[in-house]
Amino acid sequence: MKKNNLGRTVKQLVIALGWVAASGYANADDNLIARGEYLTKAADCVACHTTKEGKPFAGGLAFKTPMGTLYSPNITPDKETGIGSWSDEAFLRALHEGKGKNGENLYPAFPYTSYTLLTDNDVKAIKAYLFSLPAVHQPNRENDMPFPFNQRWGLWFWNLVNFEGERFQPDKSKDTQWNQGAYFVEALGHCGECHTPRNITMGMKDSKAYGGTEIDGWTAFNITVDPHAGIGSWSQQQIVQYLRTGHVDGKAQAAGPMAEVIENSTRHLTDSDLNAMAVYLRTLKPLNLDDETKSRSDWGQSATSVDTLRGMPFNADNSTAGARLYLGNCASCHSFTGDGVKDGYYPSLMKNSVVGASTPNNLINVILHGVSRKTNDGEVFMPGFAETLTDEQIVSLSNYLLQQFGQPTLNVKVDDVKALRGE
Repeated sequence: MKKNNLGRTVKQLVIALGWVAASGYANADDNLIARGEYLTKAADCVACHTTKEGKPFAGGLAFKTPMGTLYSPNITPDKETGIGSWSDEAFLRALHEGKGKNGENLYPAFPYTSYTLLTDNDVKAIKAYLFSLPAVHQPNRENDMPFPFNQRWGLWFWNLVNFEGERFQPDKSKDTQWNQGAYFVEALGHCGECHTPRNITMGMKDSKAYGGTEIDGWTAFNITVDPHAGIGSWSQQQIVQYLRTGHVDGKAQAAGPMAEVIENSTRHLTDSDLNAMAVYLRTLKPLNLDDETKSRSDWGQSATSVDTLRGMPFNADNSTAGARLYLGNCASCHSFTGDGVKDGYYPSLMKNSVVGASTPNNLINVILHGVSRKTNDGEVFMPGFAETLTDEQIVSLSNYLLQQFGQPTLNVKVDDVKALRGE
């Protein structure tokens, strides 16, 4: 079989560094590994199994849940601390059934509820790619789960209520592109895991699929085709552009967890797969869970002048405090009018879903933590102000942005900022 250049180059590097024996690379076909690499990016595995300063796929990332803190495991091919001794059957059982190597129940923070849809061949390709990587000897961290949540046997009941293990079945009434998109959205991309509200047991509410929810302090927006609450006004090309770059002028800018998805996953997908995802997303049942009457990308107006601020005294309680904070910290990039720069690198604050959303979480998080995402065309960056602005100043700035450029019905309070800052 003809070997592709990427696979040949990687294999030469692996051999040069003496990783073949540890990784099991020699047992897999280059094309299978290349397919596995692509699928692993589509599934965004690196995001959950890599800490900020850690080695890729070595695990240790903390997931704080209402039931305690979980730590992602090492999935490099190290035989002692990773998955190097896992068989194909054990790996399939993990992704399809939520079972560990020894048959123990895995916590559903690992999205096996979506990965169960993956075909056997795709799961084996992902394993082949992971086994081609350098083994990292890094012991897994113990989960910090209080009783009774530390009893894995209890997950049997959770699975009984929330999990139905089955492979993806194409809808024969739909065309090939739609089914291709459904597979990438539902299985590989597991988009519903973040964008679907949870029930009391933390399982996904299927009746409200993709209707939007909060996760890790961020709002994962409604991505159904409702024209007011969701993305019903988005064209197919705009969805593709967003998944590729994280930016759609007059609609949205990706930040936080979604920026990570763009950087680690969707920007690497082919045009064919992104278009298929867009086709499928544009057929999702429209939901409007909060009775929205206006799209989050339809709010705001330009600030017309700064003349009224000149010569006025400034103090924390002054009604102009938010505007002054904006001029001092934001206007140099977004312009004093809020129109941004026309090429979109510094986006407009009008027609922007972060400012126009019905919840202020993402706006506060962006002010606190900034924006950082790599795209195929370069890196998008905005500094965070967590270290330079007080909670009170962020409240003033947030409320000015909402009143001038976004959702004027919201009123950010100090407790909102403290909660997202982690105080």
